[in-house]
Amino acid sequence: MLVNLNDVLKDAKEKKYGVGLFNTTDTDMLEAVISAAEELRAPVIIGTAEVLLPAGELKLIAPSILAAAKRASVPVVVHYDHGLTFERCMEALSLGFSSVMFDGSAGDYAENIRDTREIVKIAHSFGASVEGEIGHVGEASVGDNDAKALYTKVEEALDYANGTGVDALAVSIGTAHGAYKSKPCLDLVRLSEIRDALNIPLVLHGGSGLTDDDFRNSIANGISKVNIFTDLCLAGNRAMKEGLEQKLAYLDIRNHKVALMKEEVKKKMLVFGCAGKA
Repeated sequence: MLVNLNDVLKDAKEKKYGVGLFNTTDTDMLEAVISAAEELRAPVIIGTAEVLLPAGELKLIAPSILAAAKRASVPVVVHYDHGLTFERCMEALSLGFSSVMFDGSAGDYAENIRDTREIVKIAHSFGASVEGEIGHVGEASVGDNDAKALYTKVEEALDYANGTGVDALAVSIGTAHGAYKSKPCLDLVRLSEIRDALNIPLVLHGGSGLTDDDFRNSIANGISKVNIFTDLCLAGNRAMKEGLEQKLAYLDIRNHKVALMKEEVKKKMLVFGCAGKA
């Protein structure tokens, strides 16, 4: 069933488990995520990000994601991740996405609040939820997740949440997007302080590559939503390599890819604690 972030994250926040956002660029990933969620009876968030659109344009993939979400026997949020422009966020809403993230974190702080507040107003009129971001979630390829000066500050998080009306907030505590070059060091004390100051669910970006204990500790200290993409890609790469080495036919390789990505999603769901919560 198609739902928004409020329908799944409020319970996750209250009961201290995490719900995974698994970004997808094709129907192989889509099948892997939905089938894993149904098998484990877990709520799930699925969608795509603006930086991924060259690999799966919105108008191409949105109908498949939305149809799968509506057919699913578990709650499925269809989320537009890291929307960088007003126009693309509006396109996602018009296509039927039940949630959008506007990411103005790299720009001026006042502009981020102003622009996010406007998107919240419009998205709520669609019945959709909105995630915002304050602080800078780094890029693992350049190692800037160690820039502690860019971590989310408690006072800014509170001011931003109150000033925008977002339904969930992505915070920077030391994670990064992509594959890590070195072990990240998460600031769990700061995370718990932000959790105590705000009454909305918190989001961890850059989840791929963290240890199971990193996930569990982050969720215990306030994270309700965890973003995963790179680990799905790595599972898909492994499946294709194995398939080519075994000289499998194309469709057999495709099915192997779905199977390995599904297992990766299930592993994450079991660690996040959302299995059986649908």
